[in-house]
Amino acid sequence: MDIELLEWHIDRLDSMRRYPKELYYIGDINLLNRPTVSIVGSRRPLAYVKEFTHKIAKELSSRGVAIVSGGAMGVDAIAHSGAGADNTILVTAGGLDIIYPKVNRALIESIYGSGLAISQFKRGSTPTPWSFVVRNETVVALGDILIITQADLKSGSMRSAEFAKEMGKRIYVLPHRISDSLGTNQLLREGVAEPILDIDSFCSQFGVIPNSDGVERDDFFYFCQNYPTLDEAVAKFGARVYEAELEGLIEVENGIVSLA
Repeated sequence: MDIELLEWHIDRLDSMRRYPKELYYIGDINLLNRPTVSIVGSRRPLAYVKEFTHKIAKELSSRGVAIVSGGAMGVDAIAHSGAGADNTILVTAGGLDIIYPKVNRALIESIYGSGLAISQFKRGSTPTPWSFVVRNETVVALGDILIITQADLKSGSMRSAEFAKEMGKRIYVLPHRISDSLGTNQLLREGVAEPILDIDSFCSQFGVIPNSDGVERDDFFYFCQNYPTLDEAVAKFGARVYEAELEGLIEVENGIVSLA
């Protein structure tokens, strides 16, 4: 297991109460260059929540958004799975050499192999009540916005909402019946969160979805919307990268390619 010490600054984490002293990671660090959405929620989600958490994560992933979550049972695991291992960022509450929870071993190992896992804790550190709070704050900080698909009033997800408010991040929730998900219903009642009433409309603010109407898409521009490195783009498309930059169709900044 190749655990590395992160040696550069992550601007998104400046929103935390205290920037991490150390960060360790496994996997594709370039995922941090993409738009990101944090998704959290109950460890015992309703069937409705399972379905729509997966749909939201999958739809955002198809638009080049990296999904951030904490690897827990329930909503976290569903969000990671919906995004796909290669398009998700896992934040752990212990050392990266410790798989927790064990029931999610296959999922976590797939993220280690294809996605990105990050931790503030050294090898051998076991999760504690305090480290879960640290994990939750990091999950929120890494996302451009926070989605809570289900939460009880007294829950880690509601603490995540508090972090998001402190950081000035927008919070979105799934609508629920009056008797369900009392935490997210309270966020709506207080005007703290916004409801996701239509998945397509909500996700349309993030990137461009590939064509599904039989019209051939341009793989070059679809590739570039996912924020590849310049080396990756040149290796795949050669001189077209430089031509597109000269034409003002793409931008290259700090070695990362994006659509203009």
